[in-house]
Amino acid sequence: MRLRIPLALTGAALLVFVGPPLLTTGSGSDTGTQIPGLRFMVPNTPGGGYDITARTAAKNAEEAALTSGIEVFNLPGAGGTVGLARLAADHGNGKVAMSMGLGVVGAVHTNKAPKTLADTTPIARLTEEQDIVVVGKDSPYKNINDLVAAWKANPAKVPVGGGSAPGGPDHLAPMLMARAAGIKPKDVNYVPFDGGGELLASILGNKVAFGVSGVGEYLDQIKAGELRLLAVTGPERVPGLDAPTLRESGLDTEFTNWRGVVAPPGITDAERTKLVQLFEKLHASKEWKDSMKKNGWDDAFLTGEKFGDFLDREDKRVDSVLKELGL
Repeated sequence: MRLRIPLALTGAALLVFVGPPLLTTGSGSDTGTQIPGLRFMVPNTPGGGYDITARTAAKNAEEAALTSGIEVFNLPGAGGTVGLARLAADHGNGKVAMSMGLGVVGAVHTNKAPKTLADTTPIARLTEEQDIVVVGKDSPYKNINDLVAAWKANPAKVPVGGGSAPGGPDHLAPMLMARAAGIKPKDVNYVPFDGGGELLASILGNKVAFGVSGVGEYLDQIKAGELRLLAVTGPERVPGLDAPTLRESGLDTEFTNWRGVVAPPGITDAERTKLVQLFEKLHASKEWKDSMKKNGWDDAFLTGEKFGDFLDREDKRVDSVLKELGL
């Protein structure tokens, strides 16, 4: 099966500024991309994929003089659905956007969230990336075959951690791996974390046997030797990384994740157009292209109504996969 789809409430939001605003109006005023006071919500903890994507996009947009003074803030909880509810409640506010992806689609289903992505304004799909299977440097598992053998022998004693709630990418990927290995998905001991930052600490602390996360989140730790990369989940190997695909390793499945941006419902056509234009110009910028290469992200750019249609298809697909896996 080829699947390309791509919890706990907290208190006050953690507010973090990306950096000082640029002291220039830049080209943004000429291209219609200047949005004074733009705030970019991250619906999980710092260090995860949504967080890295949002902060990278904000930094690159300012470096390319498309806009200035973007504030990035974290509002984690319930796999991203706390942030989603906040966004939906910010009806008509054209100066806020939210970093999101497949994980939010899944969390809506598993949490039975009252608000869905149909309650937002689609702006742009930005990236697609493979997940990776990693263990700590001191793990007994030297390769993916060692891991799968131990996993099949006793799934309960080989916990897998993921930086998303059930139904999200870091959950679906190991479930598809398990099914390909002959392990019942219901027998998998999956430990969810609210973002890649929390997951990393548990992998390094040997609290989970292995972790599944986005390739861009752990490149530094892999290169530093803190994490051992066992496999990548996509259709091809990742350039610069010495790891086989799941199919090369005998597991007949593949998986990719994606990330994008949505805005509150009820914004004006002019506000939506300006947000779309901002990300169109960002997508075309050298700064963003360089960041994509550095983070191992694949281009998956899609805007406006086409992105909205994609979100609708992904919602139906995730629902179908969760039912198929008995989850």
